[in-house]
Amino acid sequence: MKKTAASLLLLIALWHHSAAQILIRDSANIPKSNTPKVLPKALHFLVMGDWGRNGADHQREVASQMGKTASEMKTQFIIATGDNFYPSGVMSEHDPLFHYSFENIYTDFSLQWDWYLILGNHDYMTNPDAQIKYSSISRRWKMPARYYSKKFSINGDTTQQVLIAFIDTNPLIPQFYGSPQYGAAVANQDSSVQKKWLENVLSDASPNIKWKLVVGHHPMYTGGSRTEGYDTKAIRNSLKPLLDKYKVDAYINGHEHSLQHIKPTGQTHHFISGAASERTPVKLIPDAQMVASTYGFMLFSVTANNLLVQTIDYNGQIIYTSNIPK
Repeated sequence: MKKTAASLLLLIALWHHSAAQILIRDSANIPKSNTPKVLPKALHFLVMGDWGRNGADHQREVASQMGKTASEMKTQFIIATGDNFYPSGVMSEHDPLFHYSFENIYTDFSLQWDWYLILGNHDYMTNPDAQIKYSSISRRWKMPARYYSKKFSINGDTTQQVLIAFIDTNPLIPQFYGSPQYGAAVANQDSSVQKKWLENVLSDASPNIKWKLVVGHHPMYTGGSRTEGYDTKAIRNSLKPLLDKYKVDAYINGHEHSLQHIKPTGQTHHFISGAASERTPVKLIPDAQMVASTYGFMLFSVTANNLLVQTIDYNGQIIYTSNIPK
């Protein structure tokens, strides 16, 4: 009997296929086609994370597939969820890792548009501000500060916007201040100032804002190895009240080297995209809709009334689709 793509994916979801570990709660979210679904007149962008390994551990393969998807979908920009340079960040804005892990890897023409990046914990191990300074060297590298926000118009319509807050989760973890790895870089950060800034950003009541998204490095919920980790708990305790108060539609992060969709009680969906180079085991926790230990990234397509997220592996296989109506 000939198996459809959907039935094959269901087998993977149930049996932990040897090539990947993909667990999906509802088979209705397994795509029936391996061609990305197109929402007409949508804002399209890619989300990837935990990636800078000089091309090693499938970084090049993921980059190649990102280029193909970006070309096919005509994406407008890319979001990187942190841990941009392994093992220990960069020393200065002239560090050769910018070329070895970024410029010489993401070479497809469709990836030459704007990249909006945040800092991960590995980026904090040396000189995180060097990545901010690199924004003045590379046209596509956009990191104006350790945290920042931007409004993106949907299909060029300024009356239909997506507000995205790009935050720095590292100073929100109390244990980092006494850490020999991260302490020096967080010492001069005031987490209360960032949280006041974030509240001001999210409190924007403009009727033009149709969606509110927050991008951070560390998860609030995860079906990976850090389900009960001190960093996961710290971020959840610090940020969940704000996200709930301002009805944030999605929190997007990396840190876990996997692809996940988690929907706890409340309005906010949680998407983990941290598998652009390296993968680690996952488990289907109670609120998880999908967890996947495979290399890949996510494609977001946003209209005024729908947020469509398609999870794509390094071979171009669409492993999961989630549509969030407004």
